[in-house]
Amino acid sequence: MKANEPITKTKWSIDQSHSEISFKVRHLMISHVKGGFKTFDASIYTIGKDFRTAEIDLWIDASSIYTGVEKRDEHLKSPDFFDVEKFKQITFTSSNIEKSDEEGNHEVWGELTMMGFTQNIKLNLQLGGLVNDPWGKERAGFTVTGKINRSDWGLTWNPPIESGGLMVSDQISISCDIELINIGQHNLTMQLESVPNK
Repeated sequence: MKANEPITKTKWSIDQSHSEISFKVRHLMISHVKGGFKTFDASIYTIGKDFRTAEIDLWIDASSIYTGVEKRDEHLKSPDFFDVEKFKQITFTSSNIEKSDEEGNHEVWGELTMMGFTQNIKLNLQLGGLVNDPWGKERAGFTVTGKINRSDWGLTWNPPIESGGLMVSDQISISCDIELINIGQHNLTMQLESVPNK
């Protein structure tokens, strides 16, 4: 392919009303607190309808975090945790998607940025399928799961408790249910490095 030669890709839009990004963390080492983010979006392109070729750029509004308890949500937005006044967005940019296993699961690798730190992480993706809705729009659904250690992004607030142990676990479980809408073919220009003549 020549430099600046256009390539046709399929663009997908997140259906906000049928998608969610949520998390779960152990509290006092005996139960779990669940939460999520209300505001997020992504730029997603695939070659044809092959999600193994997906290029994903996701952003999340950190201030949209919610757990169902207002006081706890305000604490999570404070400098003890996400410091949303200083670090307004959480982003994920995919770098590679491995071939699926026998059960249709894929490994998605990419860079997750929070609190000014960027780490390469692995997520598991399972495609739910492709369907046409009653209005003629093609939709794709998939589930993304994974686990990260929050301390890798500087989220280290964790006072000890009297009985021993910690108030909040380091490990965070991520679960995302995403529904996409096919919004058509787009021509993108490929910027290729020039190779000197030999």
